[in-house]
Amino acid sequence: MKLCVFGAGAVGGHIATKLAAAGNDVSVVARGTHLEAIKSRGLKLLHGQQTVVGKVRAAARADELGAQDAVFVTLKANLLEAFAEQSAPLLGRDTAV
Repeated sequence: MKLCVFGAGAVGGHIATKLAAAGNDVSVVARGTHLEAIKSRGLKLLHGQQTVVGKVRAAARADELGAQDAVFVTLKANLLEAFAEQSAPLLGRDTAV
């Protein structure tokens, strides 16, 4: 599945890593230092003694990614307006949000 996690902080990064490790085509929309870190180092999740690695595509804007099968919104409430303004390129006819 083609999946996007919009907001790649602690919660979004966790979800994106697990989804990617399960074999999904995962993209994240992130900003600032999170975006740069994901682009340069990818995502790793330490879970007990296990390290889960997820290969994801990272972008600053939704219009860089195209339509998705599903979008996970993992933003703080004060940033939901930004999602509403930027999300249209991610949404296809059957996209689940």
